[in-house]
Amino acid sequence: MSRVVCRFSCGAASAVATKLTLRKYNPDRVVITYSDPGSEHEDNKRFLADCQRWFNHEIITLKSEKYEDTWAVWDASNFIVSQHGAACTGLLKREPTYSFAEPDDILVFGYTVEERDRADRFREQNFEITFETPLIEAGLSKSDCLAMIERSGIELPRMYKLGYHNNNCIGCPKGGMGYWNKIRRDFPEVFERMSVLQRRLGSGSGFWRERDSGLRIMLDDLDPSRGNHDEEPNVECSLFCHLAEQDAEDAA
Repeated sequence: MSRVVCRFSCGAASAVATKLTLRKYNPDRVVITYSDPGSEHEDNKRFLADCQRWFNHEIITLKSEKYEDTWAVWDASNFIVSQHGAACTGLLKREPTYSFAEPDDILVFGYTVEERDRADRFREQNFEITFETPLIEAGLSKSDCLAMIERSGIELPRMYKLGYHNNNCIGCPKGGMGYWNKIRRDFPEVFERMSVLQRRLGSGSGFWRERDSGLRIMLDDLDPSRGNHDEEPNVECSLFCHLAEQDAEDAA
């Protein structure tokens, strides 16, 4: 009998998707995995332990055998991010996950009802993968998931409480100007470390381009007043996000 594999990410949506899956299937069929990229907030360990008790089911942690965290990937590759995505996602989440996978796995992803179109596109682009989206089927939004976690008695991860849209690594290179100015305020040591890395790698490592000049903007040149984190799109960093990026790169 095929495994039902929940991709738990230490986020509220994936936690609720996992809980719904455990209600739907015999728990003996369900496998819960967490791909640890090594650069998330330390409070995620507490949240993972709380969710494991809530699920009454083991969470298997998958981790790269080669890279300790995102910084190790960027240092080794001399590359941070491009229009096709970030190398850290593939090396720290995709590779450990694929090594663990079995061909007939049924995957469970935490797409919320707002992401129905994204889920449909992913299904079209990856027709060979069998996966379920319990949150969409239940009509649950991201705010619904946050509320359900709080009502369960589990404290939300620290990054949510600090006002971030997602519980990603601290200092995600996919973030906008508002996001990085928020990192500057909340985690100044991360902002400084990324600034130093960008300068070492050169001007091509800037995250954004000026519309008029086309020149890339480096973090240490970023005006602290630029960007609005609350109005910027959510920064996704997951296995299915990386697969979509890979499809785009292959088609380029």
